[in-house]
Amino acid sequence: MKLKTFGRHGKEGLKNMTRNRWMTFASISAVTVTLLLVGVFATLLLNLNDIGTQIEEDVEVRVFIDITAEDTSRAQLKEEIEKLSEVGSVEFQSKEEGLDQLINSLGEEGKAFESLKDENPLNDVFIVKTEQPEDTIPVAKKIEDFESVEKVEYAEQTVERLFNVMDVARNVGLAIIAGLLFTAMFLIANTIRITIVARKKEIEVMKMVGATNWFIRWPFLVEGVLIGILGSLVPIALVIFGYDYLHTEITTRYPTLFIDILPVYPFVFKVSALLILMGVTIGLWGSFTSIRKYLKV
Repeated sequence: MKLKTFGRHGKEGLKNMTRNRWMTFASISAVTVTLLLVGVFATLLLNLNDIGTQIEEDVEVRVFIDITAEDTSRAQLKEEIEKLSEVGSVEFQSKEEGLDQLINSLGEEGKAFESLKDENPLNDVFIVKTEQPEDTIPVAKKIEDFESVEKVEYAEQTVERLFNVMDVARNVGLAIIAGLLFTAMFLIANTIRITIVARKKEIEVMKMVGATNWFIRWPFLVEGVLIGILGSLVPIALVIFGYDYLHTEITTRYPTLFIDILPVYPFVFKVSALLILMGVTIGLWGSFTSIRKYLKV
């Protein structure tokens, strides 16, 4: 497309917007509200997904070695566990280390267990982590059948509930975002449809004298893109400043929080790019669908 022709389409697109100021304003407002909600849900969803990943990565299988197992049996057990394709790492924790960890975790009350150091009743443990968190349960089931294993712990109900909650949260978040985007597309399509109806005769004449569909279509596509971009500016600003404030508050007030939210940068840039892309996409789609049937002359 020539630069002169593109400039003509741009001017026509702007003219279309000014002809229907209130509808244009309504569309931009609708896109703004929609993208603001999308930005909020996207921010929550991405952080939830990251937090879920952090928690999932901490899920581990604790394999309690039979207290009567000899060194050769212990070494063989470790080798069998490492052969499992789903296993990412195997760490040995002696019963002495386990007791020290227990005492330290209980603080002052832990001193009551100091006397157990002479006759430590705990088991040596292999701490197993899988390559994929979803493999935790299957791996634990397999290890239970190995020799020299007294028992296996992996918080079965907690792990299953965690995976289920994360899956539901992701699916619900994506469904809400999809619904909001569809609403915005519908509103933009209606706005541009009003412009097209007002110029229906003009479009028919242009078709009669040989104008191509794309020549007629471009000004309306430009209008949709401009509406999408203008509607994304306020949500982007609110997401950037709002998330920066939220991140500062959380990290300042709760420095010892066991989970971390995503750092401000480059996170806000990614969300901003996502919002602009969504704004342009829904603007283009709304324009394209609204003008399609009027080009059939």
